[in-house]
Amino acid sequence: MTTDSPAIPIEIRVDGTDHRLAVDPRRTLLDLIRDQLGEPVAKKGCDHGQCGACTVLVGGRRVLACLILAVTCDGAEVTTASGLAAGGALHPIQQAFLDNDAFQCGYCTPGQVCSAAGLLAEFADGAPSHVTSPVSAAPEWSDAEIAERMSGNLCRCGAYAGIVAAVRESR
Repeated sequence: MTTDSPAIPIEIRVDGTDHRLAVDPRRTLLDLIRDQLGEPVAKKGCDHGQCGACTVLVGGRRVLACLILAVTCDGAEVTTASGLAAGGALHPIQQAFLDNDAFQCGYCTPGQVCSAAGLLAEFADGAPSHVTSPVSAAPEWSDAEIAERMSGNLCRCGAYAGIVAAVRESR
């Protein structure tokens, strides 16, 4: 009896580049991005979905790439922190992170940046969070609202004040 799984063909777009790949059905999206595509910007922190370092956008929504299987992303558009910049210009959230010193060691920064970009889309859609009150109301740009929405992304250096300021500024 063999434990090898047959590779499954998928098509995926990562940072604007289309890829046709054969993927082990047990491979995570994070491992596909880092190991198979050679894009190291998405970081492997805890590999358990607890730190947010691996956050990327799939179809514009933030996901923890260490928890999602690559085969479930067949036909998806994936954006890493590298893919947010367009035409040589930084995405507004990337510029805001620089302007507000929203990083120290930088390890969590790609996940923080992708999470912040996803947060901006959530605000644009009027999606509530735990601190939105009442839930039927449009979310407000408060520090508590931003901190709640960014709470899935940990920063061991404690750059949270700069991160919240960057998100607030980039809206």
